[in-house]
Amino acid sequence: MASEPTTVTITGAGGQIGYALLFRIAAGDMLGPDRPVRLRLLEIPQGMRAAEGAALELQDGAFPLLRDVDVTDDPLTAFDGTSIALLVGARPRGPGMERADLLAANAGIFGPQGAAIGAVAADDVRAVVVGNPANTNALIAAASADPSLPADRFSALTRLDHNRAVGQLAAALEVSPGDIADVIIWGNHSATQFPDVAHGILADGRSLLEALAERLGGSEAASAWLDDAFIPRVAKRGAEIIEVRGSSSVASAANAAIDHVRDEQLGTRRGWTSAAVVSRGEYGVPEGLVCSFPVISRGDGEGYRIVEGLDLDDRARRLLDASVAELAAERDAVRALGVL
Repeated sequence: MASEPTTVTITGAGGQIGYALLFRIAAGDMLGPDRPVRLRLLEIPQGMRAAEGAALELQDGAFPLLRDVDVTDDPLTAFDGTSIALLVGARPRGPGMERADLLAANAGIFGPQGAAIGAVAADDVRAVVVGNPANTNALIAAASADPSLPADRFSALTRLDHNRAVGQLAAALEVSPGDIADVIIWGNHSATQFPDVAHGILADGRSLLEALAERLGGSEAASAWLDDAFIPRVAKRGAEIIEVRGSSSVASAANAAIDHVRDEQLGTRRGWTSAAVVSRGEYGVPEGLVCSFPVISRGDGEGYRIVEGLDLDDRARRLLDASVAELAAERDAVRALGVL
């Protein structure tokens, strides 16, 4: 077991997703069974009591890997020496709130947090934004950090969309999710995202497109299912869960955040996964946008790397371009606020 604990900061730690994250991190689900952790819980003043209660429960859990827990409402204290930051807390969209209002409200959260990470976090810090609009919140946080901190230390969560896509495919094909590899989420974590199965494969070597055609009665039927059922359902799954459950995704979002950090830290295992990372112009995505791509990690401290050289047909290009246009519009709206 490593002697020095890894400092992990969770923002919005008194909320439901934060609560779902804390105990799994303490149990080693995120960083492995031999890596002790120190947890820093950041909350706004109104959420401090909930975070303090979670800290008491963490103590009562007697987790062997958990070295200590600190609760604070000060970002500089929360991010001091942190190596992994999960930025969960965000301003949700309220009734009558315009998109520009939502972006402005979240700029007031993620700008200061990015600045604090740049000022006091550990040299190896990696931050993943969970709070929506996640891609643009990550862009704001990265732009607000000290320029000496590379922007690619910030990423945004599209692993939940990736996991949702895999789950839908597994149900349609009646296979285990573990049998499916190389699905891609392109673009924004929004209804414009593009869940792409064109490069996906099964454990038996068949392509996903081949398996779907066999299962659904031909390639035309498979294409119709992808366009009319699969893509819309993955993109709108969050709204479906709110309608059925009465509240937003919690456990699945926390699970996806753990998956994202685990694979980035320890390495992707079979094929690639999906994450929203800073574009350097790959696949024609404008440089600097935080866009979801197929990514791999070697677990060597260098973070996620974009898988390049994949072919995109005209349909895929059109769907990716539409989501990227939305990301560019969000960036421009934030620029108009004077944040970038």
